[in-house]
Amino acid sequence: MSITTRPLAEGDFFAWLGLYEGYASFYETTLTDEKAVLIWSWLTDPKHEENGLLALDDDGTLVGLVHYREFPRPLEGDHGLYIDDLFVTDAARDHGAGTALIEAVRTIAEERKYGVVQWITADDNDTAKKLYDEVGTRTPWVTYEIAL
Repeated sequence: MSITTRPLAEGDFFAWLGLYEGYASFYETTLTDEKAVLIWSWLTDPKHEENGLLALDDDGTLVGLVHYREFPRPLEGDHGLYIDDLFVTDAARDHGAGTALIEAVRTIAEERKYGVVQWITADDNDTAKKLYDEVGTRTPWVTYEIAL
């Protein structure tokens, strides 16, 4: 199976929705219609900071997605890209879709002369961590949050 990537397009909503529902299900999060439409509006608004790419297999079937955004790095005096969401269907796992999506984001960051691509994952997501250990470097940083 060969994998290609491309930006999201207006006509991708329902195929994207199926992938994003899979992502939400994996993380045991409810994806309401309202939330899905909101996220889609972000992804298709050129003025919004959230962007998306899709992975396609040989047949042109959408098999994965990545959502990413720019962020400033004050101590470095540059910017980076942050991967918010990365999801690949079960059938496409271990066929390069995740790698292709991460590399596509990396290429965008390199073209913009940014300093880094970053992302997080759940500590128990061993499948994802196997891939991430191959394409990136695990950092010593610990994530905290305040729920509002």
